[in-house]
Amino acid sequence: MTLREALTTGRKRLCQAGIEESEPDVWYLLQEAAGVRRAGYFMNPDREMTPEEAAVYEDLIEKRTRHIPLQYIIGKQEFMGLEFLVSDAVLIPRQDTEILVCEVLKESKGHSVLDVCTGSGCIIISLARLGGITRAAACDISGDALAVARENARRLGVSVEFYQGDLFDPVEGRFDVIVSNPPYIASGEIDGLMPEVRDYEPRLALDGSGDGLVFYRRILARAGEHLNAGGRIFFEIGCDQAAAVSGLLSEYGYRDIRVVRDYSGLDRVVCGSLAESKWEESNV
Repeated sequence: MTLREALTTGRKRLCQAGIEESEPDVWYLLQEAAGVRRAGYFMNPDREMTPEEAAVYEDLIEKRTRHIPLQYIIGKQEFMGLEFLVSDAVLIPRQDTEILVCEVLKESKGHSVLDVCTGSGCIIISLARLGGITRAAACDISGDALAVARENARRLGVSVEFYQGDLFDPVEGRFDVIVSNPPYIASGEIDGLMPEVRDYEPRLALDGSGDGLVFYRRILARAGEHLNAGGRIFFEIGCDQAAAVSGLLSEYGYRDIRVVRDYSGLDRVVCGSLAESKWEESNV
């Protein structure tokens, strides 16, 4: 089988399986199997694949036709310009979450940061690599997720304190910033999600209970125990949750609450300060 034949048949099979991103995915899978990028392909599209390459490619295409997410198949995803390992123990890092990281980066230099519900570690590791923070810590209830996060931290050369347990239960000390992308999808909405998410991403990291807000309530109920005076909290939210999460922040005594939109113009981040302080002065 030539590269051209592999690309053509792979594209057809993904389209027939209803894969929305069939065109970019077939290129990624061909690269993974045969080690050829687009430029190399166009230089020699009639190169014969080795039997080993063809077997790997067939396996990858078959997995994708079952709607297994591409990132789980190839085991990695780019986020904030960094390559993160992923497995079905963690949510796949998404471009929308880069908005959250960018907002924290504006205010995190010289401060300590705690990432709650860290998953793959993409948020706290990106901050540790790019943000000039003084202390990086993260927690998650899943030991399997933390194993992925620890390996990502090792590969990307950053030092992060990882804690396993239910939200703040295992966490030690106070921080200047708390950031979280918690489970926020209402339980009743999960079955309506695309199969890549519904059937393969960890429900533990998706399910925000009845109204999708339970983790915001739980985090805010205890965040004050781990925030320094004037500390900041940043949440990723569902696009229809800005008013509700802003209201919870106000209810728990946070001020200077603001909402940030994502690249599509949808509400994506809500943040606020625990109390008035010289926070702004410390960032001058």
